[in-house]
Amino acid sequence: MFENIIDVQEVLLTLYYFVVLGLVSIACMWIFAKLTPYKDFELIRNGNIAVAIQFAGKILGITHIMSVAVNTNDSLLGAAVWGIIGFILMIVGYFIFEIATPKLDVRKDIEKGKVSVGIIAASISLAISFIISGAIS
Repeated sequence: MFENIIDVQEVLLTLYYFVVLGLVSIACMWIFAKLTPYKDFELIRNGNIAVAIQFAGKILGITHIMSVAVNTNDSLLGAAVWGIIGFILMIVGYFIFEIATPKLDVRKDIEKGKVSVGIIAASISLAISFIISGAIS
């Protein structure tokens, strides 16, 4: 009955992509958390909304890059490699943002819980991911 609707090989391939790129995304987020001078998860558990907003922006940015990497590559390996390249570019872009805004101490302000800075940082992560995603081929 479902033979014409669901192709088992396509379902398995979707699961492979989901698992592999999900793990790559988790690894990227773990690396992001390690690069941050404060403890993201501890501050989020303690109710720091600014850190949560910034971290959400990073999650959305990374997963957007992974999505485009899947859509523009014919293989799982190619998607994973381009996702990792996109993640590296996202880190570079974020550090450029911090350097380009010397009057704004992003790290300290977010750690202190300044929501406005968390929103800007999340927006920058998303903007960087859109630019990277547009460049992935």
